[in-house]
Amino acid sequence: MCCSGDYDSYVLECCLAAEKVGLPISPPYLSLVSNKSGSNAFPITGVSFASGGAGIFNSTDQRYASRQSIPLTKQVEYDSTVYEDLVQQLGSATALDHLSKSLFAVVIGSNDILGYFKSGSDLPKKITQQQYVDLMVMTLKDVLKRMHNFGSRKFVVAGIGAVGCCLSQRNQNKTSEECNEEANYWSVKYNESLKSMLQGLKSELNDMDYSYVDTYTIFSSFIQSPSTYGFIEVKSACCGLGNLRAQVPCVPVAKYCSNRSDHVFWDLYHPTEAAAHLFVNAVFDGSQQFAMPMNVNQLIAA
Repeated sequence: MCCSGDYDSYVLECCLAAEKVGLPISPPYLSLVSNKSGSNAFPITGVSFASGGAGIFNSTDQRYASRQSIPLTKQVEYDSTVYEDLVQQLGSATALDHLSKSLFAVVIGSNDILGYFKSGSDLPKKITQQQYVDLMVMTLKDVLKRMHNFGSRKFVVAGIGAVGCCLSQRNQNKTSEECNEEANYWSVKYNESLKSMLQGLKSELNDMDYSYVDTYTIFSSFIQSPSTYGFIEVKSACCGLGNLRAQVPCVPVAKYCSNRSDHVFWDLYHPTEAAAHLFVNAVFDGSQQFAMPMNVNQLIAA
């Protein structure tokens, strides 16, 4: 299982997903490279290329303070390296057969939308929201086609969540602390375009199967009906400092809540483990309300 990084802590969710199917947690690619020597090969049970803060656009990382994420294009280069290694290990036919049964989780895009609506962003002066969303989808389509060239056949592709309800966005709305509805609107528009693109790509690549994960609907249901899922707090982070515990990240001196299981958000961006568990269950076992045209269990069996 290979993962691309995103704001919503999908590294954690990929780990939970691996456990759900009885596989070891996919180790980070760079840790494998640093320990790889001579004839040591990459594991055939999975590799993670995930990098927190990455976006569909290579420039997205530059809009955040850390500026340390691995760009998506570089992640795909790493994927090609693993593909070549598997061919060398197993032979071309066996490697392709193995990859055709593997899941490739591609979870990215939230940071791009957040970057557009980030306070002080110059993007609205350079490109319209519609042009930006269209370019995101076109760029991701090219990435998926490249991955297909490297043997990927079963994709778990996540739409982006209600990023306007991230605590970083709520905190910008000083008067009401409500969600940024404009950011949410364009999250929905991106997701609609992404679903359409995947349907078209499936018709181009007959041997491709996919599960589109409706992250927006899943996390919106946590926020709108918290008690249904065992949550109490949907506006404030469990760990952080300042208003909503969202002005300063979860640093060592930050305060944290007494019960993280009743919070949707761990910090100003990421969900708690409780929310992540519910998310993974919906993705694997849920109806087409949450994953389409099939859920992940159905994709595994396809």
